Amino acid sequence: MAEELKLPPGMPGPASRLVRTIDGISVWSGKLFAWLVIPLTGALVYEVVARYLFSAPTQWAFDTTYMLYGTHFMMVAAYGLARQDHIRTDFLYRLLPVRWQAVLDTTLYLVLFIPALVVFLWVTADFAWESWVQRERSNLSAWLPPVYPLKAVLPLSALLLLLQGISEMIKSAYAARGGRWE
Repeated sequence: MAEELKLPPGMPGPASRLVRTIDGISVWSGKLFAWLVIPLTGALVYEVVARYLFSAPTQWAFDTTYMLYGTHFMMVAAYGLARQDHIRTDFLYRLLPVRWQAVLDTTLYLVLFIPALVVFLWVTADFAWESWVQRERSNLSAWLPPVYPLKAVLPLSALLLLLQGISEMIKSAYAARGGRWE
């Protein structure tokens, strides 16, 4: 069942379709990568049982868990933004009228959020590319797992978060115009 995210009033068809498409991608990817909690939990339980019940710690559990958790954390960020689940320090913001909240959001997305994510995307794309070219491996354990797939998560998650930021900026611009969030 698709999750329905609300749009501000007065949003025309093309903007509405763009926002719904971006929100749909964020929701889909967030729900997909949320499933990484299952193998993450399995790896942690296996390591604890092997280490403490059988005195046989694994070489792979630490690397596996930080890679799974890192991927999970980064890839669900756009989903969290789409659902307004990120932490806000809104003790003053909530006192503002909706129109001013939306103007502030639009301005901050445009001036801070989007430029920062463009830079993050640019830097991490190069970082990930170099890792893929070198077929980089972790040196944190004797297992030496490849880390280039994990590093590819960085620009991918930055792209998803950037797209969701654009969607949120569009929604806040229309909320500023209409004076209502929904």
